[in-house]
Amino acid sequence: MGFLKFLTSKVFVKQLIIAAIAILVISFLALRWLKSTTNHGEFVKVPDLKGTSVETAKIKLKDRDLDLVLQDSANYNPDYPKYAVIDQEPKANAQVKENRKIYLTINPSGYRKIAVPDILKRTYRQAKPTLEALGFQVGEITYKNALGEGVMQMTHQNRIINPGELLPKTSKIDLIIGNGKGKISN
Repeated sequence: MGFLKFLTSKVFVKQLIIAAIAILVISFLALRWLKSTTNHGEFVKVPDLKGTSVETAKIKLKDRDLDLVLQDSANYNPDYPKYAVIDQEPKANAQVKENRKIYLTINPSGYRKIAVPDILKRTYRQAKPTLEALGFQVGEITYKNALGEGVMQMTHQNRIINPGELLPKTSKIDLIIGNGKGKISN
C-alpha cells in the first residue's frame, strides 16, 4: 500500500513533471544542435566529371567542397583519353552534402596485357575462338605447305611470338598455318 500511496503523492508527480520538462528541453536542444552541425537542407550538386583529367576533377570537386577518391580500372576504354575519368559515383547532378566522397574510376593507359595461349599445332577452327575469347584479334592468315594442318607460327607486328608472351588485349595476331599438302622426302 505504501508504493501506491507514493505514486499518487505530490512529490512524485512534481518529480515526474520536472523529468518530462527536462527531456523535452534536452531533445529540443539536441535537435537544434544536429540541424546546425549537419547543414540540414543544404546540398551540393555533383559536377559531371566524365572525360576530364584527374587534375581538372580535383579542382571542380574542391570548388564544391567535395572529396575525391580515385579508383583504378583494369578495363581500358578507347573512347576516353588515358587517365581520364570514365565513371563516377554518385552520378553527375546528384544532390549531396559537403565533404562527401566522390569515387572516380580512371581510364588506364592502355589495354591490360594478356598471355598468348598455346595454339600451336591446333587447327584454325580451334585457334580462332581461343584467341578471340581472350580478347585478341586474328590478323592475317598465311597458309604454308606442311605435312600437318594447324598453326605453325604466330606473329605480332612482323615479330614471331611464343605462347605465354604478354600482349595488350585486342592485339592482332597473324597466323601461319600448315595446309597439309607437304610431301615427305626420303
